[in-house]
Amino acid sequence: MPRSVNHVASRAKRKRILKLTRGYFGARRNVWTVAKNTWEKGLQYAYRDRKNKKRNFRALWIQRINAAARLEGLSYSQLMGALHKAGIEMNRKVLADLAMNNPAAFQAIVKQAKHSVK
Repeated sequence: MPRSVNHVASRAKRKRILKLTRGYFGARRNVWTVAKNTWEKGLQYAYRDRKNKKRNFRALWIQRINAAARLEGLSYSQLMGALHKAGIEMNRKVLADLAMNNPAAFQAIVKQAKHSVK
């Protein structure tokens, strides 16, 4: 009996992946093995960089808080320690946003933290 191969399904799978590689350069877009490898590698990069994105944003928030804290005469670590001792529970994302967009509110928070530590 002859071997039965489902060409419809295998061709559909190849078409689906080749459609996802549109816009790639050269053979990466239309040569099956190269396109498949590129697409798989792209998924690995996407998974990795979803984690790195969180890391990068946290680092950015810390830099912004540090810059604003130094204008108030504190370092980042001194400010975070003072906030912790004062019982001010505010995450770095919100602090960085206040430091950038509402300096008066940030100064008030720093003043409250300084006042409660002394």
